[in-house]
Amino acid sequence: MRILLFLATNLAVILVASLVLNLLGVGSYVSSAGLNMTSLLIFCAVFGFVGSFISLFMSKWMAKRSTGTQIITEPRTAEEKWLVDTVAELSQQAGIKMPEVGIFPSHQSNAFATGWNKNDALVAVSSGLLERFRPEEARAVMAHEIGHVANGDMVTLALIQGVVNTFVMFFARIAAYAVDSFLKNDEDDSAAGEGIGYYITVFVFEMLFGIIASMIVAWFSRRREYRADEAGAMFASTPGMIGALQRLKAEQGMPDELQGQLQAFGISSHIKQGFMELFSSHPPLDDRIAALQNRAQ
Repeated sequence: MRILLFLATNLAVILVASLVLNLLGVGSYVSSAGLNMTSLLIFCAVFGFVGSFISLFMSKWMAKRSTGTQIITEPRTAEEKWLVDTVAELSQQAGIKMPEVGIFPSHQSNAFATGWNKNDALVAVSSGLLERFRPEEARAVMAHEIGHVANGDMVTLALIQGVVNTFVMFFARIAAYAVDSFLKNDEDDSAAGEGIGYYITVFVFEMLFGIIASMIVAWFSRRREYRADEAGAMFASTPGMIGALQRLKAEQGMPDELQGQLQAFGISSHIKQGFMELFSSHPPLDDRIAALQNRAQ
C-alpha cells in the first residue's frame, strides 16, 4: 500500500507540474547559450511546490490508507464517544472546526494530525495509546495534536518543504552545469548540460544539498513540537501533558510504526543520536518535559 501511494503521489506531481509548466510557457532551461536562470527557477519552483502541496492535499487520504485508520462516524463504545467528545471540546477551545477523529491499529502509543488546512483536518490515535494511557494523559495527547492543527503546522511545513525543494533543485542544476562545462573539451561539439554526465551530477548534488535541506526542515519540525506541547498543556493540563510525555519515554524501545510525513506529525518518534540528531523531527523527550516544567514554574 505504501509503495502504491508513493507511486501515485509521484505520478500526480509529474502530471500537474508538467501541466503548470506548459501553461506558463516554460521550455528547456538549457540551451547552447547556457542556462536560462529565469526558466530554471520557475521549473524548480513548480516541481518543488507542486510535490509538497500534492502531498499536503492528499495527506488525509494517504494517512487513512497507510495506517488503516478507522474514522469514527457514530461512536459504538464508551471509549469512542469519550474520544470524539474530547476532540470536539478541544477543537472548540482552539477555535477550529471539528476534525475527523479516528483510531488506527497499533500496539505503539502514538497519535497524529494531518490535513490541508486547520478546518479540514484528521486527528487519529493508536489503539495501544488508548489502552495504556490514563484519560488525562490521552486528553493531553489529543490537545497536542489539536495544537498542531490550530497552529497551521501542516501548511507551514509544506511551504518550508516547497522552498527547500526549489533551492535544492536550482543550485544542484547550476552546480552540475558548471561541472559539466568545465569537463567539456574544446573539441566536444555537444553543449553543456546535454549529456548523461550532467544528469548524474545533478543527482549527486541534489543528494548533497538535500542533506542540508533535511536539517532545515527537521529544525523547524523540532521547534513545532515544543509549541504543540505548550498547546497540549494549555488546552488540557500541564501535569497531563508531562505525564503523557513521561509515559511515551517509558515506551521508547517500541518500533516506530508511523512513516514519512506522518512520523513528523506523530506525538512520538525515535530520536537519533549524535550528528544524526540534526535530522530528528522531534526533540528528545527529556528536553520536551523540561521545557514544560520550566513553563509551569
